[in-house]
Amino acid sequence: MTTPRSVVLERLAYTLAAPVLAVAPNIAPDSSVNQVVQLAGAAGIGGWILAAKSDEAGAGRKILRWSPLVLAAAVDVAAKHTPGWGPWWLDGFLAAAWAAAGAFVLPFSRHARRGHRPALAAVAPRLRPAAAQSPARPDDGADQLTRQARMLWERAGMPARTHIVKATRHPATRNDLTILLRASETGRPITGLSEAVVAAAFGVHESDVALQDVAIQPGRQGGPGWMEASVTPDANARRRTKPTAQERWTDRVGGPKCGAPGSELVHKTRDNERGVTFYRAKMTDSTDTPRIDLAKVCRALDLPEDDSCVFVLIDGNEFLISAFDTPPLSAIFPATRDLLTPDAKGMYVCGFTITGQPVKTMVYQHDKNAAAHGLTLGVSRSGKTQYFAINMAAQSLDGQVVWLSTVRKDEKTTVLGRYIDRQGSNALWMARQLRAAKALCEIRADMPWPHDGQPHDYKPGDTRCPYRQLNVYADEFMTAAQDGDFGEFIQTDGDDLTVTGLKYGIGFNPAGQSPFAHNGFSTEMKDNLRQNSRPVIFNMGSPGATRKAAEGTMENTDDVPTIPARYSRQEGSAIERAMRGEADPENGVSTGGVAIIVLDNGRAVLMRSLYADFDTDLAHLFPDEVNRLTDHEISELNKRGLWFDWNEPVRPGEFWPEPDEDEDGGGRSNRRGGGGKGGGKGGTKSGTRRAGTQVTSTRQALEAIKNLTSPPPAGTPAAPGDTDDVNEPRGPRDSVTPDLLLMAADLVISTRFGSQSMLQRKLRVGFALAGALMDALEARGLVGPADGSRARDVLVPTGAEEDVLRELRADLEPALQD
Repeated sequence: MTTPRSVVLERLAYTLAAPVLAVAPNIAPDSSVNQVVQLAGAAGIGGWILAAKSDEAGAGRKILRWSPLVLAAAVDVAAKHTPGWGPWWLDGFLAAAWAAAGAFVLPFSRHARRGHRPALAAVAPRLRPAAAQSPARPDDGADQLTRQARMLWERAGMPARTHIVKATRHPATRNDLTILLRASETGRPITGLSEAVVAAAFGVHESDVALQDVAIQPGRQGGPGWMEASVTPDANARRRTKPTAQERWTDRVGGPKCGAPGSELVHKTRDNERGVTFYRAKMTDSTDTPRIDLAKVCRALDLPEDDSCVFVLIDGNEFLISAFDTPPLSAIFPATRDLLTPDAKGMYVCGFTITGQPVKTMVYQHDKNAAAHGLTLGVSRSGKTQYFAINMAAQSLDGQVVWLSTVRKDEKTTVLGRYIDRQGSNALWMARQLRAAKALCEIRADMPWPHDGQPHDYKPGDTRCPYRQLNVYADEFMTAAQDGDFGEFIQTDGDDLTVTGLKYGIGFNPAGQSPFAHNGFSTEMKDNLRQNSRPVIFNMGSPGATRKAAEGTMENTDDVPTIPARYSRQEGSAIERAMRGEADPENGVSTGGVAIIVLDNGRAVLMRSLYADFDTDLAHLFPDEVNRLTDHEISELNKRGLWFDWNEPVRPGEFWPEPDEDEDGGGRSNRRGGGGKGGGKGGTKSGTRRAGTQVTSTRQALEAIKNLTSPPPAGTPAAPGDTDDVNEPRGPRDSVTPDLLLMAADLVISTRFGSQSMLQRKLRVGFALAGALMDALEARGLVGPADGSRARDVLVPTGAEEDVLRELRADLEPALQD
């Protein structure tokens, strides 16, 4: 038997080094020999640590490889710290034991190589015939992790007839890996593979597995015959307990059934000075529009579901969620002259947003070179009059004239009357105001400009203009438009003013609790107000009503912000309070002054309007001198009989023709409710007598119309109005004729507004004849009975208007031809 040369040389080295280890520390403790031995031992300890932490095979072999260096350092340190040669020559004994262990037990040359050859003297092992390699486990030099993954995969029965090509461990994890799979048969796609199948093979939860397609890359195949599976139990365990902001958003907010489906978090920031946390996100698909359920988002992000502290702002495919520590809109922003003074483009600050940004509105339209309308909506005590004050102050500071009318007198409007040109508080005053403003359009159309002596359209900011911009305010316009006596005049003149007023420097500013047609806002009025103003919507009583009102003033309805009824922070759990029998917390603070303003691009912004304290003197907000109309304008209004104290009672012939006289000389009022036979409390009881003739279907409406030209049965008393004025001469416009009846029915049914004053104005007939026409329609069941000064109900079912009018024209055609 022959000993390998490497072993002989290694034993010789151990034999020569042993005396050095025993002698050097005793003779020269500070020599460099000791330092070299100790550094080698430190390197050996480092090798031990790396070998122990390594997941590769052969860790024990690596530890044995570094053992001689570590033991040599230990012998050197022991010899250095024992006095002399140590008790019983311990230093020499340790050095000899080290040499013997290295030379005869495990020589370095035998275990330094992974596949070392046996010694020449060793008996050659008996070779067995190699077993045929399994086609499922080709010997491709795969690493240990891949081999272990293949073993688990084969034990599971090669799911979906696939083979693991490679397994890759995820950084800084112990059990997470990604496996690359291919179909066992070339050219066959992978089918039937699911997350549950992979999870069962590796013994993890199904949610810890994700399957991905393999894209075709240079140097590697891909397509349907390949697939990747990520097995991440460690990462998911951390994600469930301590997720990052992006992971929480992906799992709980951006999912298909979450509060903002299809979105991803861009970043989360915190502003400690302002006490707000911002979540900026965007849609994964840039063509998608954000659909946000704010309550779901708050629950997912562990935010309080408080609509006074959490807000969302949408901009294209991005959106921003702001979560404040305290309600940001509860702050008060006092109005000052600096904020209210318009700039060169007619813009001034009217409030501030939740993020502290100033919000501006206009006193005139600089880009359209015209005056500006205004639309303000909100329930009582929501902040409309406060907004009126700052708007009027800004217009007055710009040198404009302001008129204000309301339905009823109150303290705030009376205070504002001290700083503006005119102010009144009833429906009659509002009707006169609108008539005068409408007449000013004709007056200003003929006013010559001093530079060329020719009339021109209004140009804001032009010093050559001979008149000032006029702003007409109509508070509670909805109530005034439904007034029985003057509602029709108010609505008609308001419509005209919104169309023709801008080119003559007249802006119309109605305010109310609803922007819809049945409440006085016709479609034409609403469209003109929307296009030539920045509508402001205060609290409408409920989030749904506020949203509906805002959408009615927007050209393109985006997500409308929510105005809470009150600032009420949630305190504890309602369930716990119920179990303890405790009372719920107080409602909180009112949100008066918080409004939605619709900007020029149709985007709705939530703001807190500036605050004008009516308990103090408002003179610091308004100019020193009240702006008035010119002498020429007042003179022309006087000529038309429109400039006087508008609080006076109705003048004879101002709105209706002169009252008719009876034969006995007694005067009879032409106004409904004034005792005449045409309606009101002094009329007949036809509403009670004919209650059973009300129309409830289209067929009944058509049958009722057929009776319009049929003579009443014998013994039936004539309908009211048929016997009126029997001794008076009957001209073309003095009686209920078929043509008048047809026109009256057309007006009432098409507009669904049973107003006697409307018939008088539209048909240009007397007030008594208009009442007779209404009574004739009532007798046939088309309108309801008179109810004081209110308009009558139209009983024709919705959707049957065209059929009713068509049948009516056919029935009246013979009478019209006679």
